[in-house]
Amino acid sequence: MRKILPIIVLSQFLCTTLWFAGNSIIGEIANELNLSADFLVQVTSAIQFGFIFGTLFFAIFTIADRFSPSLVFFVSSILAGIFNIGMSIESFNATELLALRFLTGFFLAGIYPVGMKIASDYFEAGLGKSLGFLVGALVLGTAFPHLLKTFISNFPWRYVIYVTTALAWLGGLLIFVFVPNGPFRKKGRKIKLNAFLDGFKIPQFKAAAFGYFGHMWELYTFWAFVPLMLKTYTTKYPETTLNIPFWSFSIIGMGTIACVVAGIFCLKMGTKKLASLALGVSGICCLLSPFFLENSSLLLFLIFLFVWGFSVVADSPLFSTLVAQSAPPESRGTSLTLVNSIGFSITIVSIQFLDYISKYIDTQYLFSFLAIGPALGLWALFLEKKTMKL
Repeated sequence: MRKILPIIVLSQFLCTTLWFAGNSIIGEIANELNLSADFLVQVTSAIQFGFIFGTLFFAIFTIADRFSPSLVFFVSSILAGIFNIGMSIESFNATELLALRFLTGFFLAGIYPVGMKIASDYFEAGLGKSLGFLVGALVLGTAFPHLLKTFISNFPWRYVIYVTTALAWLGGLLIFVFVPNGPFRKKGRKIKLNAFLDGFKIPQFKAAAFGYFGHMWELYTFWAFVPLMLKTYTTKYPETTLNIPFWSFSIIGMGTIACVVAGIFCLKMGTKKLASLALGVSGICCLLSPFFLENSSLLLFLIFLFVWGFSVVADSPLFSTLVAQSAPPESRGTSLTLVNSIGFSITIVSIQFLDYISKYIDTQYLFSFLAIGPALGLWALFLEKKTMKL
């Protein structure tokens, strides 16, 4: 049992390097295909759309509950890697690129939520700690392509694709070979098309899900726009020199530490209380962003982004824990997958919304709109707490 969690965590990291592989090299792709600078938004939305459709498919057909989660994880990693490496083909166009990102995202739906399902099948006690490590692996995997680009800056951009694909295939193989079905896995069920709605009949599940949705309004939009924040600062202060890929990796990667810390401390502070605290801090960061983008020194600006990068994802494993613990046991994998699907749908609305309003307001004030998510998430948690007291 001791080796299981490290293998799941390592595999999750290796496979989720696919997520922002396109984002890290979008500048080079845009130059090669003569695309506009805002194509980053379309690439990010494409993989998010793919993930959404994938999670809906996996949820409606209860894939993670009916079949071996380890097998689902393995097959998904192979297929996601195939569509990722498709970006290395010569002479593809923008439409084909978006299609490849969509299909990569579709099969990431068999990796991220299924990885959480596998962990919940092994670790009923201390699930928050386990998911803290697991979501931390996702964060590190998401940030890794930015670091990889820094290390292989003297090589063609396609090497980022080659490396991330190989890592994903390795991650899937590790799960398939070393992680059998967990001891707490419930027996699979037949297809029940409305099974994915069962969790929302439970008040605790509903509150945890809506808290997660508020968190997701902010999370991926923040991650997607970190390079823009850094670029905006260097444009405003031309004397400042920053290695944007490196600092993007560091700020996003800070979330790995946040998830591990949150997973450990939730055992002492309480999962819901700590999730509310992290959501509140990240919401305050949204509101303070105009000041730090405009008036702070470089050191203060970077410290602020690190604090934001820490708090923006610290609540992710906590909300996932609350969802998993309050979901019906026989459809836990399906419930986790559906909540992920809705959450990632919200990320697209958020990303597109910020892209739209960026045409009308100064970038300095743009990210304060991300506070909408934390505010609504905290409101949902407050209402559930108030209801439980009645």
